[in-house]
Amino acid sequence: MSLALSARPRRRQGIAVRIGSIVLPTLLLIWTLFPLYNILLIALSADGDEFSGEIWPEDWNWRSFQVIWEQGNEYFANFWHQFGNSLLLGLSCMVVTMLIGSLAAFVLGRMRLRHAWIVSDVALATYALPSAFLAIPFVYLMRVYGLSDTLWGVAASVVAFATPYAILILHQYGKLIPVELDDAARIDGANPLQVYLRIYVPMMAPALVAVGVFALLLAWNEYLYQFLLLTSSGDATAALIINDFFIADEAPWNEMMALAMIYALPPIVIFLALRRFMVTGLTQGALK
Repeated sequence: MSLALSARPRRRQGIAVRIGSIVLPTLLLIWTLFPLYNILLIALSADGDEFSGEIWPEDWNWRSFQVIWEQGNEYFANFWHQFGNSLLLGLSCMVVTMLIGSLAAFVLGRMRLRHAWIVSDVALATYALPSAFLAIPFVYLMRVYGLSDTLWGVAASVVAFATPYAILILHQYGKLIPVELDDAARIDGANPLQVYLRIYVPMMAPALVAVGVFALLLAWNEYLYQFLLLTSSGDATAALIINDFFIADEAPWNEMMALAMIYALPPIVIFLALRRFMVTGLTQGALK
């Protein structure tokens, strides 16, 4: 009898846990998707109906996407050129961060340097300062080096903030690769560059993808340094269009939401394509 009574609370607790495991993720999913739903709703609504309160528009209106595609609005006159600048900025930050991070992690972890941990810890110390706090000195440095009003100046700022994280992840992931492979390659006559290219980089592929996607997303979502460093329309990015929207007398909400959907597609596609490598690189390269 006592065993039956003690089993009831356990069953109730198990039922409560199962209900909570269903309800909580459902609420989090709704919380996450509700803004995306509103973006889609406004983008597909007709002009003047974007705030009508409808749960779903009766007729899908693709005019906002057509305006962006044809650049038929003064705000989108150079959209595809600016979108190309955003792609160039994101991909360049991705490649440069992977290159610098992998070279630094290779030297710190495979060249048997004494006190190598000091370099990685000092690099991580840069995260103690907010990026906005460093904006003014960084803008001054870019002006001194002639990189002001160029995409390369913005790329330099993004790489500066992404590289410490890349070194941390790649350095920890590199510890999983046996050092004996390097020794065997050196016995066969390989120099450090050949060891790096033929052994280190191929085996570090998951972690490289993880830090590369991180740098891409960091550059894609960056706005402050783009606003401060890019002043001419030739090097402007798609992220800067938001500033024109907010200073306009009448914001084109339909086109703004359509732009948001288009602008979000590249990182989403890249993340979904590389998510398997992302999970492997981040979990195995995390600190123990």
